[in-house]
Amino acid sequence: MIRDKYQRPALLSQAPGPTRLKTSAMIASIAGADQPTRAAPFGHALVELAKTRADIVGLTADLSKYTDLHIFAKAYPDRFYQMGMAEQLLMGAAAGMAREGFTPFVTTYAVFATRRAYDFICMAIAEERLPVKIVCALPGLTTGYGPSHQATEDLAIFRGMPNLTIIDPCDALDIEQATPAIASHPGPVYMRLLRGNVPMVLDRYDYRFEIGKAKLLRDGDSALVISSGLMTMRALEAADMLAAQGVSVAVLHNPTIKPLDEATILAQAGRAGRPVFVAENHSAIGGLGEAVAALLMRKGVYNRFRQIALPDEFLDAGALPTLHDRYGLSAAAVAKTIRETTG
Repeated sequence: MIRDKYQRPALLSQAPGPTRLKTSAMIASIAGADQPTRAAPFGHALVELAKTRADIVGLTADLSKYTDLHIFAKAYPDRFYQMGMAEQLLMGAAAGMAREGFTPFVTTYAVFATRRAYDFICMAIAEERLPVKIVCALPGLTTGYGPSHQATEDLAIFRGMPNLTIIDPCDALDIEQATPAIASHPGPVYMRLLRGNVPMVLDRYDYRFEIGKAKLLRDGDSALVISSGLMTMRALEAADMLAAQGVSVAVLHNPTIKPLDEATILAQAGRAGRPVFVAENHSAIGGLGEAVAALLMRKGVYNRFRQIALPDEFLDAGALPTLHDRYGLSAAAVAKTIRETTG
């Protein structure tokens, strides 16, 4: 099994212009050059939670360093379990510990949890409504290491699983607040993880994470963007760019993919004359965009609708800034899509 610390793919796309991107750009932080960040927000939040909850344990499949669980392992070595390169065993062991009264946080890459361990999660965890929290790094296009590591279809895979709550946090603050929230949630949870130096974005918006709740971060009359994960950051950046051109964009952050905050989405999407965009770091197939589209169709909301999402294909390997431009996830690309649609 190849892990990203060993893999060196042959393809490295270069960004246009004079700056030559290095191989490290394939795993670079999504933060801008001058953007404030916090290191390992999930790992530190889990350590804080474990101080008052003896039931919290951490398990991983050879990826503690690359999912920020090493922070927890150092603080609580007697409550940390290294399961090796065996994701199915990881999920089965977590289910067993949950049955004994523990609240396991299990970490791996999103591709491994979804593609390799789906049946174990479904039968051992979700069907039994066990409180296992599955926290997975490299969601969508957050690595340049190609299809073996890019979980561009994880939401599509997991949205169909009964009893599973799905969270896609935007930034370090979202992760810090979501970690204790999902620990208190009675059933299983899948949370996409931004790791390493994670941007701070939502602290400027008087934001508070709540499971099942979308939050309007800024209002606007020209367009509405419903977003999750890192695409909320991109939507806010694009809204700033467009404001200078007289285009007023509302941004509705939707960190809970399942269950959707239907009431808030319908209230915002139902404003007459305002096109609706859904921006997600995921394939256009089966993610937030299709969930929102189905909701609007069922409820008879027929404003113009457009997805900003990854294509239904295996993506290239290369430097993340190049790939985000290529596949339409950069702030400039999002702004261009909105501007073209709104006229």
